[in-house]
Amino acid sequence: MRKLLFHLFLVILLFFSCKPSGNNHTIKIIDLSGEWLFREDRGNIGENEKWYQLVASDKVILPGSMSTNGKGDEVSLKTRWIGSIFDSAYFFKPEYARYRQKDNIKIPFGLQPNKHYTGVSWYQREIDILDLWKGKRLQLILERPHWQTKVWLDDQLMGSENSLSTPHVFTFGKDIKPGKHRLSVRIDNGLHTVDPGQNAHSVTDHTQTNWNGIVGQILIRPIAEVAIENIQIYPNTQTKKVKVKICLNNLLENQKLCKVKIQASQVAGGKYVFTPVEWNQVIKGNRVVLEREYDMSSEVKLWDEFAPNVYALNISISSGGTELANSVENFGFRSIKTNQRALLLNNRRLSLRGTVDCAIFPLTGYPPTDRTSWDKIFKKIKSYGMNHVRFHSWCPPEAAFDAADAAGFYLQIECASWANWGSSLGDGQPIDKYIYEEGRKIINAYGNHPSFVMLTYGNEPKRTEFMIPYLKQLVKYWKSQDDRRIYTSGAGRPVIEENDYHNIPDPRIQHAPIGLKSIINGNSPSTDYDWHEIINAQNKPVIAHEMGQWCVYPDFSEVKKYTGILKARNFEIFADRLKEHGLSHLADSFLLASGKLQVLCYKADVEAALRTPEMGGFQLLGLQDFPGQGTAIIGVLNSFYEDKPYITAKNFSKFCNPVVPLARFPKLNILNNQVLDVPVEVSNFGENIIADAIPKWKITNVRGEVLFKGNLRKQTIGVGKLVSLGAIRQSLHTIKNAQKLILSIQVGNQENNYDFFVYPAKLPEPKDHILVTQMLDAKARKVLNAGGNVLLTFAKGTIAPAKGGDISVGFSSIFWNTAWTKGAPPHTLGILCDPKHPALANFPADFHSNWQWWDAMSHSDAIILDAVAKNIKPIARIIDDWVTARSLGLIFEARVGKGRIMVTGLDLLSNANNRPEARQLMFSLRRYMESKDFNPKQVIALEKIEGLLNEEKQLSRN
Repeated sequence: MRKLLFHLFLVILLFFSCKPSGNNHTIKIIDLSGEWLFREDRGNIGENEKWYQLVASDKVILPGSMSTNGKGDEVSLKTRWIGSIFDSAYFFKPEYARYRQKDNIKIPFGLQPNKHYTGVSWYQREIDILDLWKGKRLQLILERPHWQTKVWLDDQLMGSENSLSTPHVFTFGKDIKPGKHRLSVRIDNGLHTVDPGQNAHSVTDHTQTNWNGIVGQILIRPIAEVAIENIQIYPNTQTKKVKVKICLNNLLENQKLCKVKIQASQVAGGKYVFTPVEWNQVIKGNRVVLEREYDMSSEVKLWDEFAPNVYALNISISSGGTELANSVENFGFRSIKTNQRALLLNNRRLSLRGTVDCAIFPLTGYPPTDRTSWDKIFKKIKSYGMNHVRFHSWCPPEAAFDAADAAGFYLQIECASWANWGSSLGDGQPIDKYIYEEGRKIINAYGNHPSFVMLTYGNEPKRTEFMIPYLKQLVKYWKSQDDRRIYTSGAGRPVIEENDYHNIPDPRIQHAPIGLKSIINGNSPSTDYDWHEIINAQNKPVIAHEMGQWCVYPDFSEVKKYTGILKARNFEIFADRLKEHGLSHLADSFLLASGKLQVLCYKADVEAALRTPEMGGFQLLGLQDFPGQGTAIIGVLNSFYEDKPYITAKNFSKFCNPVVPLARFPKLNILNNQVLDVPVEVSNFGENIIADAIPKWKITNVRGEVLFKGNLRKQTIGVGKLVSLGAIRQSLHTIKNAQKLILSIQVGNQENNYDFFVYPAKLPEPKDHILVTQMLDAKARKVLNAGGNVLLTFAKGTIAPAKGGDISVGFSSIFWNTAWTKGAPPHTLGILCDPKHPALANFPADFHSNWQWWDAMSHSDAIILDAVAKNIKPIARIIDDWVTARSLGLIFEARVGKGRIMVTGLDLLSNANNRPEARQLMFSLRRYMESKDFNPKQVIALEKIEGLLNEEKQLSRN
């Protein structure tokens, strides 16, 4: 990349505007930021009508976009969004009618821009070419326009560019006269010329928005007759030498003897300055390529996540004592390669702990181009134990690479495409050629950055007969051109032999099509599973694609943070829906309870990956919320990369870290007559071995009292391994009451914690004056009419669909969201209860879903409480999808006639002897019903409760 622009002249940019100062001899660039003239070209007629000869009348400020300048159309029902909308309910369902009114347009499927525009716009300004630049070539640099540009200087077309990933650079010839000129930039953000895919995060309204404008540096500079056009640096970590490839653009009419000097210095991790190398070089011809090997000696330090040592290579070309050209390029010494299923960084095993960046920037609608913003982002991600970021179907600007270099992050970059839903690969569309060009531009611009370790075409390409042959050739081409990184065909698919690594979704605990049959929903809770079989079926490293996608309830306090061009109107709709059901007072509780469940799901996903030693790593989707595609509130951070109230980076990084102790619980709900037998391992992908480690463990109760503790055998733990530490074997016979216990394992300075639940193997015999039944038959009605107590425990599948029976209840959180996945189950976000309620006094309840609630959520139907009576305050509530926001009950109590009833959509009877959680909950409810505390205030008609049954069960009851 042209570091002249971004490093040598950065300070000058702060002092000089486009208007020259009095001392012209010191001005080396013209900064074009500021006020520009502007004109929309809705009919795309400007080029034919030669608008570059006219003077626009409107004004905007650049860097910026049409949206940041308040230009474009108001959002309406006719807005043509760039992005798929799989759930069209907004456009016709009555519950959205008020949000379709002209003065109250609110969309539920993503953030809402203040203005929207797709098409052509023109940006113009007057520039003053300096006298001292007479006879020189000039360059116009637009760091990040969006996206297809054409440039005119006065009446002369200077060229066009269409990269979504790299700066647009235009060269003006030597014949440009000093004085005033009109600069016109035509920008088209439509997808008609090249279609990267309407959901690609480089262009979609679901994420950064399909903005129209220019951000980053906007400037003109002179370029010398001998200009350094590009520098590529190829470090060899074994020899400590670099191969330097310098591409020159030479306009000298005659050959010239020049002196070339290269010198490296350390800019991060130290201050060492290396001995320069100089040589004489004859420069001739328009395009000159110089190659030189530079020995940097044994003083070189390697670059990785633990020691992100960065060097600067200064290259100067002079003749007769006069400098003709100078450039500085940053790089790092690192190698990355694969060996069978292993990723190797500097010949050490590498495990990627990653998140997916989807280009979400709510204040501006476009990515930042300054270093400070990216330093802050990577610092936040690193605090959560991550070392890797995948840029989903987009490529960030140079500042992101600089920040990643300094922070020690490994980046997967993508060529701005998600070729699906209207776009596809290999069938002759313009996108085929575009991907090759974009990849070449990305490598030329950012290829020296040590953080740039992985490259792929983009995301989940459409499955066609042409796709695989196309991607085979693409990966072959990349590998033949540049071996400084590893390559794969596409994020998500396909698996082809040409891949250096496979980026596939198979190793994760939830997939939309599986729904309630997934590991976390369909299998009893444990932590002893891994992805060994999936990984060993491949002969390349596997990185889990878009792992997680666990939802949490919206945090409505975020709405006020959206002070820029995007507004959270979707959150406003969801808040309205909650209010309509009388539940606004529970919004914060829903957030906290569903958040605890979300973290538990992420912990399960991450640890399964860490328990698989052959695995190359994972990419979570994600740390940050995704506010589009139907609204996917999947982050433990909000859209602004801010923490949420239910988890801290410190606690998250206990299970997501270079070093993580791991426990393989065969089951997490245990009887007290059983022996706890838990194998323990440690995943060590830290910087060093852990010498003479003595792993420590302890088991505490919820009051923090240590019940059991011990040490595992002393050993030295190697790097890049999953190491067995032995097993914890502990009798639980002294645990008399049902309770939650916490196992803590410490290896070195790293600790990890596990909640598990112990239940008495034998419970006291219940009193027989409570009728436990699964239907309100004649016997149950008789008991109630006589003033007795009934525990009604519905069998799963017996609640009428309209009363909650059609709600897919599962243990886990919602996967992504129900709109984009077309209703993939589950549709709920766990439970919310008051663990101090006397009905739960003998059950080890948390206020949120934890493993003790897995059995309940796996054997229950939701009950829509408003179908029974208004204002029911249940003992245990199921949290509904925020889109529907219904009041759902799991357990509630009421007076019915002369009697009292406990109603639960949970089946507590079927196979109860093999369900310790169900037995314990039954015991707790009955003890409560036997006590004086069981005194329901809510009065409900018997027929309302009877109406919960589906028709088939009502007939069989009678």
